[in-house]
Amino acid sequence: MSANQPNFFSVIVSVLAALFGVQTEQNRQRDFNKGHPGVFIAVGVFFIVLFVATLLLVVNLVLP
Repeated sequence: MSANQPNFFSVIVSVLAALFGVQTEQNRQRDFNKGHPGVFIAVGVFFIVLFVATLLLVVNLVLP
């Protein structure tokens, strides 16, 4: 693993920042140049599914 290659925690932080739209240019460049796309896609899909499941849970708890 290269010193500049993002570790798994960095991938999670990058995906969350990208989902919120606050990713820094430096991290975005690092992710595109050193990261593996499959890891970012998998983590992104996981967090989107988690987000949708949380929304469904909240709606089902609020509505009778």
